[in-house]
Amino acid sequence: MSKAESSSSDQVKVDISLSPRVNSVKPSKTVAITDHATALAQAGVPVIRLAAGEPDFDTPAIIAEAGINAIREGYTRYSPNAGTLELRTAICHKLKEENGISYTPDQIVVSNGAKQSILQAVLAVCSPGDEVIIPAPYWVSYPEMARLADATPVILPTLISDNFLLDPELLESNITEKSRLLILCSPSNPTGSVYPKKLLEKIAEIVAKHPRLLVLSDEIYEHIIYAPAAHTNFASLPGMWERTLTVNGFSKAFAMTGWRLGYIAGPKNFIAACNKIQSQSTSGASSIAQKAGVAALGLGYAGGEVVSTMVKAFRERRDFLVKSFGELEGVKISEPQGAFYLFIDFSSYYGIEVEGFGKIENSESLCRYLLDKGQVALVPGDAFGDDSCIRISYAASLTTLQASFERIKKALISLRPAVPV
Repeated sequence: MSKAESSSSDQVKVDISLSPRVNSVKPSKTVAITDHATALAQAGVPVIRLAAGEPDFDTPAIIAEAGINAIREGYTRYSPNAGTLELRTAICHKLKEENGISYTPDQIVVSNGAKQSILQAVLAVCSPGDEVIIPAPYWVSYPEMARLADATPVILPTLISDNFLLDPELLESNITEKSRLLILCSPSNPTGSVYPKKLLEKIAEIVAKHPRLLVLSDEIYEHIIYAPAAHTNFASLPGMWERTLTVNGFSKAFAMTGWRLGYIAGPKNFIAACNKIQSQSTSGASSIAQKAGVAALGLGYAGGEVVSTMVKAFRERRDFLVKSFGELEGVKISEPQGAFYLFIDFSSYYGIEVEGFGKIENSESLCRYLLDKGQVALVPGDAFGDDSCIRISYAASLTTLQASFERIKKALISLRPAVPV
C-alpha cells in the first residue's frame, strides 16, 4: 500500500451534518419549478413558463440609462451600508407623498431586494420561541424565514369566498403572549387580493391591544393594483407607525428584478437592528442599482405613465384569464385586484386517475400533469399553504397567455370534476 493510500484510509470521516436551523427550512418550490422549466426549455421542450413572479417588460429606458451612466461615471465603489443618502431621501419623499407617512433617512435601510429586507426584519425582532402569524395563502418564504429566526410560523387559513382576506376574529383568537410578528402582504402574492382600508383598520384595532405584536407590511406590489381597489399603507393607520415595518422595492412595479433593490422603513431602533445584520452579511446594495432606483422614484407619483402602461397590460391579461378560466368546468376563482397572479381552485380535478400518468392527488401532481401533458409550468398551491389551488403568473404577453390557456384546457379536457362544484 502506498503512503498516500495508507494516509487516506487512516483519516477520520468528515462530519457532514448541517445546522438544525437549516434542516428545518424547505427549499423554494417556485425557484425549483422555474429552474426545472428553464432546463426543459433549454433542452428544446417548448414549455411555457408561468411560474416565476417576474414582469416580462424590460426595465424602463430612463432607469436603465441611470445605471449605465453610474458605471460610466465611476460610481462603482461601496455605498454606505444602509444605502446612499440620495436614495434614502428619495424613498422618504415617496413614502410621504404616496403613503402619507413620515420617515427620516436613518429610518430606512436599502437592501439587495425586498426579500433580504424581510429576512433581516424577522431576524431583528424575533427571538427563539416567538410566533410569527402568517395568513395563508402566503408567499413561500415567510414561514421559512420565521424558522431561520428560530420562531414558529402560525398559519391562519383564509377562504376563496372571502377573497383570501384574513378574518379579524380568527386573528384575535390566535394571538398569544408569544405572538411577535404579523405578516401582511397587499396586494398579495399569490392571490392578488387587496386589503380594503376598513378591514385593515379592524386588524389594527386588534394589533393595538397587544404591546408585543409588530406588523411587517410587504407592499412590493403596491403600484400593480386595479381600480377601484386602492392601496392602504398599514403604518398610516392610527397608532400603527410605531409598530409597523414597511417593506417595498423596485423589482415588480419597475421591472427591475435583476437589479436586486428593496428597502425597509420603520422606527429607528428596529431599522438600526436591520442595518446591523446587513453590515455583517451582504453590506450595502449595489451602488449602480441604487442610482437606477433614484431614477425610478423620479418617474413621478406611483411611477408615472411608465408604470401605468405596464399595469394596464397586466389588467388586460388578468381580464382574459379570469374570463377564460371562469368558463371551465369545476374551477373556482377569486378575481385578483392587484399583483399579476391568479390563484385558482382546481381541487375538483383531484382524485382522477390518468392513464400513463397516475392519480392526480393534489396541487403538485396536477402541476406535474399540466407540465407533462400541456407543457405549461405553474406553481402548486401547497407551496403557498393552500393545496386546493394553483398559482398562475400572468407576467407574460397576452399571446403567450392565450396559448397557455389553450394548452391547459386541452390537458384538462379528458378530465372531469370528481366532485360536484
